[in-house]
Amino acid sequence: MALNVNRNVADAFYRYKMPRLLAKVEGKGNGIKTVIVNMTEVAKALGRPPTYPTKFFGCELGAQTQFDIKNDRFIVNGAHEAGKLQQMLDIFIKKFVLCPGCDNPETVLTVHAKKQTISQSCKACGYNGQLDMRHKLTTFILKNPPELSPAAQGASLTEGKKAKRGKKSDGQSGEKGSDGSENELDATNEVDEDDWAVDVSAAAVKARMEDLTNGAKGLTISDDMEKTPKERIDLFYSFVKQRRDQGMLSKPGADKDVVSEAERLDVKDKAPLILCELIFDSNILSQMKTYRSLLSRSTQGNPKAQKALLGGVECIIQLNQTTLLPKVPHILKGLYDLDLVDEEVMIDWGSKPSRKYVSKELNAEILAKAQAFITWLKEAEEESEDDSDDSDVEIEYDDRARPTTLIEQKNATPQLAKTAVKVKSDDNEDDLDIDAI
Repeated sequence: MALNVNRNVADAFYRYKMPRLLAKVEGKGNGIKTVIVNMTEVAKALGRPPTYPTKFFGCELGAQTQFDIKNDRFIVNGAHEAGKLQQMLDIFIKKFVLCPGCDNPETVLTVHAKKQTISQSCKACGYNGQLDMRHKLTTFILKNPPELSPAAQGASLTEGKKAKRGKKSDGQSGEKGSDGSENELDATNEVDEDDWAVDVSAAAVKARMEDLTNGAKGLTISDDMEKTPKERIDLFYSFVKQRRDQGMLSKPGADKDVVSEAERLDVKDKAPLILCELIFDSNILSQMKTYRSLLSRSTQGNPKAQKALLGGVECIIQLNQTTLLPKVPHILKGLYDLDLVDEEVMIDWGSKPSRKYVSKELNAEILAKAQAFITWLKEAEEESEDDSDDSDVEIEYDDRARPTTLIEQKNATPQLAKTAVKVKSDDNEDDLDIDAI
């Protein structure tokens, strides 16, 4: 029977469903273990590799886990009831699947190996923030990023088994025993989890190097545009990172290359977010000036890109809260003085709290620090509007009142005299009337 992915939602027509978890206890004594029969189907409904929830069960239960992806077997040592595992799966979903902003499971995990962090982005509401790195599962995710396909993971396991079997001496036999099921589990036990993690990490490095190579060669537009938005952003990330590592980003002409690549991959609106991750750290105030040309070309005339730049700055502040949180007004003033963010965009950003890039609590702190600068911007904008209104009235009055030619001036003089005489006579009549009264 299908269950709601978010089990706090009781709606029978809730669109996000998953199969009920099925568990089967095998073996006896010290060799007893629980096989999660349909872990692949459950993980597919959650959008996560099946190794993640299996490893999560092991972390929560203090038990060893075994993965045999090729044969679709995910095992937790010990005897565990399906109902208990289902409750633990709900905890996993809350921590690693549901969006903190909208509670939808349409989230994607991204591993930042260099920073040893994991970010979570939501396709439904646009939320982007970091996972809580205190849980033991995050260490496993860092070593085994979700970008790897199950086929690659299965190949890694097969290579591990072949390598260990190759090390056996002539006196050791790899023949099967009389019990086929036990031998299958023994084959799985031959693969040490740490060795598997190293294999996967090596595959991840290889995949990243292939991305860098492809970025350097320049894939055709048709090939790249067939990729998903996330894959195109990864390509842009690799492109910029390669040039940063080569020291080319601050050189003349580099800004044109970066913006051209962003336009080619159709990620220009998100490009400033990637740039912030790669070029900013705790020295952001000086780095803004160093890369002004690059940032300006990436955000000029594009409010969405400017908002992405502000979101990237929020992420940098999150990574360096102690140093940068007190400097929020200075950072915003720097962005304003360098013409990287328009005042309308900055005022709009400061008036609407958002959890899109950082947590709600941190966003509230950043906006509180920014209020003095935002208020100054609003007052300066109002004063400029008042000045422009006064000047418009004065110019309009001058144009209408001044005769433009000598003939008009000559004709205007008698008319003014007649008007003056008439007014004077009217005044006299008024005086007479007053005296009569």
